[in-house]
Amino acid sequence: MNRSRNSLHRVYGRYSLESVMDSTLARRMLTASTEITRVALSAEDPETVLPLVVRRAAELAEADLGVVTVRSDDGRLTVEATYGAPSATGPLADPVGTVLSSRSAAARVARSGVPVVVDDLIDDPLTAPYVPASLRVYGPFAVAPFGTRERRLGALAVYRRRGASTFNRVAVDVLTSFAAQAGLALVLAEGSTARQRIAVYQERERIARDLHDVIVQRLYAAGVQLDVLQRRVAGSLDVADGDRLAETVEQIDQAIAEVRATARTLRSADPETPTQAPALDDSIRSEVQIAGELMGRPPTLEIDGDLTDVPVPVADHARAALREALSNVVRHSGARTVLVRVRRSEAGLRLQVVDDGCGIPRDVSKRGLRNLEERAAASGGRCTLTSSPDSGTTVTWEVPLS
Repeated sequence: MNRSRNSLHRVYGRYSLESVMDSTLARRMLTASTEITRVALSAEDPETVLPLVVRRAAELAEADLGVVTVRSDDGRLTVEATYGAPSATGPLADPVGTVLSSRSAAARVARSGVPVVVDDLIDDPLTAPYVPASLRVYGPFAVAPFGTRERRLGALAVYRRRGASTFNRVAVDVLTSFAAQAGLALVLAEGSTARQRIAVYQERERIARDLHDVIVQRLYAAGVQLDVLQRRVAGSLDVADGDRLAETVEQIDQAIAEVRATARTLRSADPETPTQAPALDDSIRSEVQIAGELMGRPPTLEIDGDLTDVPVPVADHARAALREALSNVVRHSGARTVLVRVRRSEAGLRLQVVDDGCGIPRDVSKRGLRNLEERAAASGGRCTLTSSPDSGTTVTWEVPLS
């Protein structure tokens, strides 16, 4: 064919809707746009509205096929939803997920924001190199930018069977206006969803803070009081009652661990993503503060070095180790002074808890001490303990970071 490229495809800029659109078509477009906005704003995920968008676009343009493509962060254009079967057979019978060439008409429209229409997909040099076999049954083609000028989401394309009438200015005008309004609705819906997520996250953060600062502290205090009571009445209790009391203290410890785990989960903005642990130095200060409130006097805290890049698994073990060591001090030592030293060096992380108490009584469960050793070993380190009634107790927990 010798027809020039300019006679085959047209690039449409801005022109008046009112001059080319009759009132019936305008009402249909307004109804469709209103429906898209309503559904988008009520959907948990705005992208689930895309099948409805492409269906309404095809109906408004009186097209046999509609395709909506969305741009990714790296600029690639991917087919996300279709309306009407591209072909009964062929590798692209279901084109959803197909990545389009960056030179395709849809990709160019998504970048430029200017709609394009061609009379025949196969004859026009703008589209011919990029037409898959499953789309060769179509001729007239139009594609409009999908989204807003500030947020170009992708492109919305419509097709008619070969031999059908081409898309005139009215059809392209309808497609362009609808694509812009539907895109705006999705952009607004994304913002609304983001705000809702922020509100939910803030509420979860409040609950997590209350769990950590109130519930954990009260459980901790109850455990300490029961432990003190157990030591005072140990001689007057039979073995069964003593075991039950010890088991109750252990159950409280387990409850504290579970509440802390729940609080960490709540602090995740997205439940499907790994929970981001709080900064290690903040966790250390929090543990020291809680221990001070339970003892009635604050421990001295010394932090030497930058803790921000301590690997997450090591930081988790360090938090738990400090918590266990301070728990032993609060429950058993009767110490007047407590010193917590944390040192980060090139070699590793060293955590030390020193108290001037009575040492670790013989009848104290060794479970907590084993936990300290196991957590150090899990990180390739070690935990050492020195304790006596005269000099108190020193727990040294250290792991390598190289």
